[in-house]
Amino acid sequence: MKAAVIVFPGSNCDRDLAVALRAAGFDVTMVWHKDTGLPADVDLVGLPGGFSFGDYLRCGAIAARSPIVSAVVDHAKKGGYVLGICNGFQILTESGLLPGALMRNRELKYICRTVPLIVKNASSAFTNGYRDRQAIDIPIAHHDGNYSADADTLERLTGEGRVAFTYAANPNGSRNDIAGVLSENGRVLGMMPHPERAADPALGGTDGRALFTSLAQSFADA
Repeated sequence: MKAAVIVFPGSNCDRDLAVALRAAGFDVTMVWHKDTGLPADVDLVGLPGGFSFGDYLRCGAIAARSPIVSAVVDHAKKGGYVLGICNGFQILTESGLLPGALMRNRELKYICRTVPLIVKNASSAFTNGYRDRQAIDIPIAHHDGNYSADADTLERLTGEGRVAFTYAANPNGSRNDIAGVLSENGRVLGMMPHPERAADPALGGTDGRALFTSLAQSFADA
């Protein structure tokens, strides 16, 4: 199982994501944002959290136009898997791989704490290690995590089972309490909470580990 973690100027969770993926059994390659191609036969691309390009213009807007993102988009369009966490989620919306936008938090303050989530779809490759409606605790760390979309998009996401996670107690004003969404084919996941920060007991919790082991098992069974 091969994974590539993209590194942008300002990424600060790239190594954390790589550690979590390696612990789940992935062979991980770090890829610089100016590269134009992904490693051969890569199964999963990870877009990590952080503050790419200092969050100038809009969070993820400049990173979404980095040379490597064209390869990430091509990978996704061919049915490849992509995981975007926090800033990575913002990049996914800016690149058009996921609908909606991440706006300023409701109280216009940076939030950094562990929050309760509800697993809304436990049948995707990312979430099949959880139970439907399972409550899990995952850290967040963002200023622009308020998920917004028009009413038709929100209805479609819900009706198609593409809401992967919701907040049990909405910290940022996200519409419909949305914390993570899936693409139409279920192979692209964007989420604001950081599962890689809850994937080892030394970090204070392990509720995020199942996301990475879910992926590993899905690839092993393929």
